[in-house]
Amino acid sequence: MRTGGIDGSQIQAMIAQLKAHATRPQATPPVVQTETPAAKVNFADALKTSLDAVNASQVKADAQGKSFAMGDDGVSLSDVMISMQKASINFQATMQVRNKLVTAYHDIMNMQV
Repeated sequence: MRTGGIDGSQIQAMIAQLKAHATRPQATPPVVQTETPAAKVNFADALKTSLDAVNASQVKADAQGKSFAMGDDGVSLSDVMISMQKASINFQATMQVRNKLVTAYHDIMNMQV
């Protein structure tokens, strides 16, 4: 009997090969990847680093704005606008995270124990 170009005896031979391969012991044991534990991150340090980055982007935007206002030829209006938008987006994202943290704190404080 032929099924799609392969007859039944060929299918049986392939199944026998697969079973023989599955039951044959492997020469080398599989390599087990051991992961090194990730370094613990202190929440306060991570929060301070993030806030420092937001502050740095705001200071940079302010400095570029002042340089442009003073007539510095090395600072273009597009650079000033881009850095101000980046600082604004960073600040808005920080405010959203703060709001989520405050909400989570209130939820935890209102839990019945």
